[in-house]
Parts: sequence; C-alpha cells; structure tokens
Amino acid sequence: MSTRHHTTMLDDQPLSVRAKLAAGWTSFMLLYIYVDILAFYKPGVVDDILAGKVWEFDITQTWAITALSLLAIPILMVVLSTTLPARASRITNLIVASIQVPFAAFNAVGELGEPWMYFYLLGVALELIVLAIIVRNAWAWPRTVR
Repeated sequence: MSTRHHTTMLDDQPLSVRAKLAAGWTSFMLLYIYVDILAFYKPGVVDDILAGKVWEFDITQTWAITALSLLAIPILMVVLSTTLPARASRITNLIVASIQVPFAAFNAVGELGEPWMYFYLLGVALELIVLAIIVRNAWAWPRTVR
C-alpha cells in the first residue's frame, strides 16, 4: 500500500497598492510611537517631562499642537492612502513620504555622539526603510490602458 503525499501551494493573493500603502504608514507610525515610548526608559527623560521639558523644548500648548500636527500627517496617510482617488493618492504618498525622510532623520541628529545614539539610529533606519517601501509602492502603482 503506497501513501501519496500531496503538497499544496498557499494561495498568495495580490495585495492592492492602497492596502500596501496603508500598511506601510501603519508600520511607520508604530515604529515612530514605539521609539518614543521606549525612549521614556532613557535615564532622565521622565524627570525632564515632569519638569516641563521635551528635548530642548518647553512643554506648552503650542508645543503640543505642533507635535500633534506633525504626527497627524503620517497618521492621516493611512486613511488618505485608501480613500483618495488613485492619482491623488499616488502623488500624496510620494510627496509626504519624501518629506518624512528628513523629518525622521532629524529625530536622530540630536542623539549623535550620545549614549543612546544606536537606539535612535536603529529607529530612524527602520523608519527610513518603511518610507522607502512606501515610495516604491506609490511609484510603481500599476496603470491601466483606457
């Protein structure tokens, strides 16, 4: 009696560009958030926050509005990537992801030469990889002939 072994392939459904972009922005925001959360464990950070300072800035309503406004951009890109018309979504993703590159890099500049430099450089490197994937997916958006 022979036993036949059948192997099956997993059905690898293609993912839409919109889903890839939304997943990219979600990943970017999770990295961004977790770098900030883990940074709370850096000695002195919580003490500075309790004293009303973040990095070199006083914690004020203006600081909070500015921080929220800057963070809202990639957060909104999750929904904009899925709801804007294709052409507008592609252009918006290319522009916003490109603008986020120097913004992400800026977050590590203040840490160069500091004891936690490698932590921030890893965070920025991972964010830049995700932004590159977003740009690549938006750039390579499939076209149809009309």
